[in-house]
Amino acid sequence: MKILVVCQYYYPEPFRISDICETLVEKGHDVTVLTGLPNYPEGQVLDGYRHGRKRNEVLNGVKVIRSFEIGRGNSKLKLFLNYLSFAVSGSVKALFMNDKFDVVLVNQLSPVLMGIPAIVYKRRHKKKVLLYCLDLWPDSLAAGGIKESSIIYKFFMKLSKWIYNSADSIAVTSGMFKEYFRGTLGVYKKEIQHLPQYAEDLFTESIEVPKNDKFNLVFAGNIGDMQSVETIVKAANELREHSDIAFHIVGDGSKLEECKFLSRKMNLHNIKFYGRKPVSEMPYYYGLADAMLITLKNNKAISYTLPGKVQSYMAAGKPIIGAINGETSRVIKNGECGLCCTAENYSELANLIIQFCNSNEKGKMAQNSYDYYIKNYSKERFISVLEDTLKNLEG
Repeated sequence: MKILVVCQYYYPEPFRISDICETLVEKGHDVTVLTGLPNYPEGQVLDGYRHGRKRNEVLNGVKVIRSFEIGRGNSKLKLFLNYLSFAVSGSVKALFMNDKFDVVLVNQLSPVLMGIPAIVYKRRHKKKVLLYCLDLWPDSLAAGGIKESSIIYKFFMKLSKWIYNSADSIAVTSGMFKEYFRGTLGVYKKEIQHLPQYAEDLFTESIEVPKNDKFNLVFAGNIGDMQSVETIVKAANELREHSDIAFHIVGDGSKLEECKFLSRKMNLHNIKFYGRKPVSEMPYYYGLADAMLITLKNNKAISYTLPGKVQSYMAAGKPIIGAINGETSRVIKNGECGLCCTAENYSELANLIIQFCNSNEKGKMAQNSYDYYIKNYSKERFISVLEDTLKNLEG
């Protein structure tokens, strides 16, 4: 197939869509990506992509077309301009795109506006669109502090319904997303397929890391408002007298400096921040971990989400300790691969960590984690289902 992929984020930004596209190329498909300028999570467009540079690239067989985009910055106004700039410039690119693709795939994270260029291409060339939803809109706005009674929320509710209803088929990463689409959004006429994410192959690699005499707990991923990493910092404070427990935070994002400040304010010596690391280095930090940590805000909409790091944690065969609600809590309990408490409950998270350290079930949790991944989230299954779904829309 000749596939057009629309996603505001792409390599060198740390999203799985890059691996998906490269795998589709390996499978013999012709893949072109319409994306923006890399600026996530730093907020500033990377130097090599400014002033019109690298607008067209071929990366590991994938043709990459980059449209103008304003960096996310560190304010809500800048973030809105970031969202709007890609939606507008990407739509212009799509309108004048002469290549005839068989089908369009939207890898929809936040914002939902990134689906608009795909709809523009669909309308002009009469092609069908598969929208793969990783973030629910407009509820992601509510999780970010926008009131449901506000004009902004109501506007994005109408816009989100239009975008979702404009897709010919919808796939979702979390089973609970279906409930939201059918109920809150009223999207009844579309096929909605559950297609959970997978982990890149490198996460299944076993790296032997010299062990110290501590229980090492690792969080890996974006450190933003939704991730509630401050819950981990507060749990570390609760456990400050336990010299055998160490916390490792690997990642970057809008809340990193705030979490560092909180750690300094509490004078914590049991937590270390590493910043953002290349994906290629992540097996080392996973190898260091006795268990992986996951946290999210205490928010109904956010609880529908199953963060992609869950699959990475499982692929590495690691127990998972979480302060998290909804879909992720359900998965951890069903997989019998870790321990979970309610979101933002740092004192209970600290108790779970002590419980884990004293448990004789660590090895069993680790094996269960890997087994659950292979059964439910393997890359082979994902790509096979994705290919079949796109093939059914081809025309």
